[in-house]
Amino acid sequence: MANSPNELLTDLLKDVSRSFYLTLRVLPKKIRPQIGVAYLLARTSDTIADTEILPLNERLAVLQNFRQRLLGEKIPLGLSQLAEKQSSPAERTLLERYKESLSIFFDLHPFDRKLALEVLQTIISGQELDLQRFASASQQKIVALQTDAELDDYTYRVAGCVGEFWTKMCRAHLFPEGKFDDVFLLTNGVRFGKGLQLVNILRDLPADLRKGRCYLPIEKLSAAGLSPADLLSPSNEKRFRPLYDHYLDVAQKHLEAGWDYTNALPRRCVRVRLACAWPILIGVKTLAKLRTANVLDAERRIKVSRGEVKQIIWRTVFCYPFPGAWRKLFLRARCE
Repeated sequence: MANSPNELLTDLLKDVSRSFYLTLRVLPKKIRPQIGVAYLLARTSDTIADTEILPLNERLAVLQNFRQRLLGEKIPLGLSQLAEKQSSPAERTLLERYKESLSIFFDLHPFDRKLALEVLQTIISGQELDLQRFASASQQKIVALQTDAELDDYTYRVAGCVGEFWTKMCRAHLFPEGKFDDVFLLTNGVRFGKGLQLVNILRDLPADLRKGRCYLPIEKLSAAGLSPADLLSPSNEKRFRPLYDHYLDVAQKHLEAGWDYTNALPRRCVRVRLACAWPILIGVKTLAKLRTANVLDAERRIKVSRGEVKQIIWRTVFCYPFPGAWRKLFLRARCE
C-alpha cells in the first residue's frame, strides 16, 4: 500500500469498512476527505477500545491520550506496539498509520477540522462510556443498560452525532445558500444515525450477549418478565418477541426520519442522496429479515447479502430520475 493521503482514504478505508466505503466513494469530492478521515480516526479509536488483550485502564488511558492528540497535544500513543496485537491486518495497518490520519486531519480547513473534532470527541466519549459500563461483563455476568434514555444516549454518541456532522458538512460545502429548515435537517440527521446504530444493536444481540453486553434496557426486560441471561436461550424468543418487535419499530421510525431527511436534500445533490439512501434501505431490509428470524439464535447471523446490496444500489440509480418510484423505495425495502 502506498503511503499517501489518497491511498489512506481509499485502500485503507475500503479494508476497514467495505460497507461505509460504498457510501464514501459516491460522495462529492468537496466533502469526501473530511468525512473519510473522520471515519478513519473514529475507527482508530474504536480499535483501541476493542483491543481486549489490553487491561481496561490502559485502553481508557490510550483513548484519553488519543483525544489529546486530536486537540493538538504532542502526547506519545504507542499505537505501533498496539498494532502488533491486532489479528486483523486492516486494523493493524490502521494503527500503524495513525500519524498519517492525524496529518490529514490537521491539514483540514479550520472550520472542517472543528466539525470533525466535535464528532470525534462525542464518539470517543461513547466508547469510553461503553468500556466503563461493561468493565465487569462476561457471559456469566451480563451487564445491561438500565433505561431507554441510556440506550438513546448511547446511539446518539456513537452514531446520531455523525448525522449532525454529516449535515453541517453538507450544508457548508454543498448548499450553503439554500433555504432549508436546518432544525429539521439536524433533528432527522441525528435520528438517521440513531436508526442505523439501533439496527446494528438488534442484529448483533446474540453476539453481544455472549460478551456480557446487553444494550436493551433492564427496565423493559423486567417488565416483560425476562432477564438478560434469558436471552442466551433461543427457546425464549417467543416470550421476547413482543419487546424485540417494539425496538424494531423504533429503529424503523428513525430510518423513516432518515428517509425524510434524504428527500429534503436538494435533488441536484444526487451523490449525497444516494449515499444516504443506501444505508437506510439496507437497514430497512435488515429489519425486515429480523422480523421473521429467531433473533436469539447465535448460530445464525442475519445480514443483507452482497447480491441484495448490489440490487439496492442499482435500483436507487435506476429510480432516481423518477421521483414517484424513488419515494416508494423505502416501502419496497420494508415489504420485500
